[in-house]
Amino acid sequence: MVIPNIGAFIAWGLITALVIPTGWLAELGFGGGNDGEIWGDLTGALVGPMIKYMLPTLVAYTGGKLVHGHRGGVLAAIAVFGVIGGASFEIESAGETIGGDPPQFLGAMVIGPLAGFVMKKVDEFLESRTPTGFEMLFNNFSQGFAGLGLAFLGYWIVGPVMAALARAFGNMVEGIADAGLLPLADIPIEVAKVLFLNNAINHGVLTPLGATDVADSGRSIYFMLESNPGPGLGLLGAYWFASKGLAKMAAAGATIIHFLGGIHEVYFPYVLMNPVMIGAMWAGGISADIVFVATDAGLVGPPSPGSIFAYLTLLPTSGGAAFGVLAGVAVGAVASFFVGSILLRLFPVAEMTDLEDGDASLADAMPDVPGMNLPGASA
Repeated sequence: MVIPNIGAFIAWGLITALVIPTGWLAELGFGGGNDGEIWGDLTGALVGPMIKYMLPTLVAYTGGKLVHGHRGGVLAAIAVFGVIGGASFEIESAGETIGGDPPQFLGAMVIGPLAGFVMKKVDEFLESRTPTGFEMLFNNFSQGFAGLGLAFLGYWIVGPVMAALARAFGNMVEGIADAGLLPLADIPIEVAKVLFLNNAINHGVLTPLGATDVADSGRSIYFMLESNPGPGLGLLGAYWFASKGLAKMAAAGATIIHFLGGIHEVYFPYVLMNPVMIGAMWAGGISADIVFVATDAGLVGPPSPGSIFAYLTLLPTSGGAAFGVLAGVAVGAVASFFVGSILLRLFPVAEMTDLEDGDASLADAMPDVPGMNLPGASA
């Protein structure tokens, strides 16, 4: 579900790195003065809808199509909107109730194949029961009613389950932090990140905790637990070094967007396509956090986006904490690269042979539709 859509993730990452209010164009002085509002407008009108709607729909469609062709993909695209609509949540943090509506990639990966399976079974059931001449009517209405049912299923069941998962991750991170086991907080943080709950964890839990720290000591480690660009840099480097095919070719460009642009979402698909790589992220994140704790490192504010440039601008000016910050980023990158390279050698990413055939005709897609046997369509 992920590999065929890497180009879309990179496109979104480039757009985001350019046009968000703290992005490259704004930092270079374009759209300054009163016209600076253009970046906020573009973020709301382009960046937000792409990650909330477009990318989860692509993932869900791909999952449905892999199970039952175009009809399965269309039903999955319908169903995922129910998941998106039903997945709002709240986290209790620092005495405040913070709401969230994170991108539903996990929900899309659940509902997509399920929708394809449902469409396949419906078509198999109707194939021998459809009167001659009524094929298109039965096909369209069966898909419509199945879409109705799965959209409701996504809204009332799958979406709330995803919201509960987001709450659980947020509460787990805060509990580990309160227990004084900060490096271990990276375990739920990295899992939550690759499920695109990064903003919920960072702004919903860690930033309020960091703000309290800054008021007391002038800097906070909480600002770095989720935003550290080092482990992601090492992961993408491992893909470039030890992988092959599409994943290897796209890794170099994703590295620039991630490390320099601070758009961490571009590396999440690289973990989702090969889940064992979460081990590399844990190795990098925990190693970096140990360095942060040992050197009493911290930033003076939350880096947004989480790029190395944002880190440099938020380094403390006293106490030698700047060394700890940069050392933690470097150690995280080296650890995730080392572990990631080993994992990719042991568990290589499956090659994309021909999941997507750009020259496929409509006739090639029609055999999955009962009663439709167009000339040129394979049996």
